[in-house]
Amino acid sequence: MTDTPVRAKSADDGKKSGTKYVGSRLRQLRSERGLSQVKLAADLGISPSYLNQIEHDTRPLTAAVLTRISEVFGVDAQFFDPQDNIRLVAELREALIEESAESAADPQELADVVAAHPAFAEAVVNLHRRYRVATDQLTALTDERGDSSMRGSISAPHEEVRDFFSDHHNYFHDLDVAAEEMVTRIRMHSGDVRNGIANRLETVHGVNVVRRVDLGDDLLHSFDPQTRQLQISAALGLGQRTFKLASELAYLEYGDVMAQLVDDANFTSDDARALAMSGLANYFAAAAVMPYEQFHGAAEDFRYDIERLSAFYALSYETICHRLSTLQRPNLRGVPWSFVRVDRAGNMSKRQSATGFHFSASGGTCPLWNVYETFASPGKILTQVAQMPDGRDYFWVARTVERRAARFGQPGKTFAIGLGCELRHAGRVIYSDGLEIGPKARATPIGSGCRVCERIQCPQRAFPPLGVPLQIDEHRSSISPYGT
Repeated sequence: MTDTPVRAKSADDGKKSGTKYVGSRLRQLRSERGLSQVKLAADLGISPSYLNQIEHDTRPLTAAVLTRISEVFGVDAQFFDPQDNIRLVAELREALIEESAESAADPQELADVVAAHPAFAEAVVNLHRRYRVATDQLTALTDERGDSSMRGSISAPHEEVRDFFSDHHNYFHDLDVAAEEMVTRIRMHSGDVRNGIANRLETVHGVNVVRRVDLGDDLLHSFDPQTRQLQISAALGLGQRTFKLASELAYLEYGDVMAQLVDDANFTSDDARALAMSGLANYFAAAAVMPYEQFHGAAEDFRYDIERLSAFYALSYETICHRLSTLQRPNLRGVPWSFVRVDRAGNMSKRQSATGFHFSASGGTCPLWNVYETFASPGKILTQVAQMPDGRDYFWVARTVERRAARFGQPGKTFAIGLGCELRHAGRVIYSDGLEIGPKARATPIGSGCRVCERIQCPQRAFPPLGVPLQIDEHRSSISPYGT
């Protein structure tokens, strides 16, 4: 294949014209696949010198080469969208602001650093995360109250695992494909996936599945590797039971694959490793109960109608939302969603993002976000067009879910579940029908959290951002209310 010669341009020229300069991302892709420049150039049908110029941002990526790269690597054009770096830019800026507001670079300067040196930016962010963990642990150990229960960072393993899933864009190809192939084999023999998973545990792995009514209020299942007995709570519905069985099957059949993923992540504690293994097992279970290709097709046909998908698969609203956030398979991508679960107090117990949306690690989230409004309208789906401080617009769908008490006197659980995508994808989603999602869309300005949000004059601001002191004029009136 041939390309029209293109004159060398500076990176600034590319920013003005919209031309793609993607050298660092192409180098990353080539390195991950273990390809030399000569081999990749041959696969793309261009000269090694031309490829070298693209990788060093002295030549732009043309449409013809982009198309060929998509074919060779199985990635879509969005992989090279510079906006995909937006979450890393926000995390890097947050790390710098938290340590020293004076050292925080201009967002555009940070964007340039991330674009040119993504691995370096990731290293800085990871270093800052570990610093925060160490600081939390030191604070707990030296707590003057002497409360031993405070020792150690409770959230540190969870934060590490969340970052692990985010780094993989909430998609694990090998596990996803393995689950889909297993389900295909089951269907070829019996056609009944739910019974097939249970039979596989019993016949292949010698596991005796027992339904129990006396496991307790909080224990839903328990596996004893010595007796090979898997006890399942009778309080679980049919879909939930199948999910638990599939997660145990993941440990037994694909434990080595999961362990390798965990080893590669270099977690700092055994707790984080165990939590990551559990998360991967649940990922496999979701991929088995909702096989990728079939689920993707149903989601597109139903236009991401969550309640309809929930009824179709006999699974909970939350489980469907979580699976929707994993549709990142090359050449068969769904809407890239961010998924979040919060409680009434604002605690974010689950968060995964396949978009550039940034969840702050330095404090609470934004009270203007519609996810919190759902508690005033239980069970009702609310939508919102929201704009982040960087100017990027998102479409959010939020609803509460309730886990009813199993007996009298036991408290239930209520969470708000949010799914968000970039506004440019909203037309594919049924919940956008009747809404203005074009250039005239009315967007609510939100932020990642008051500590890092740039919207100084926000009426809901609770306290000043990091590094910005409260300013009082000569009449002793605050310039920004900060909750007053």
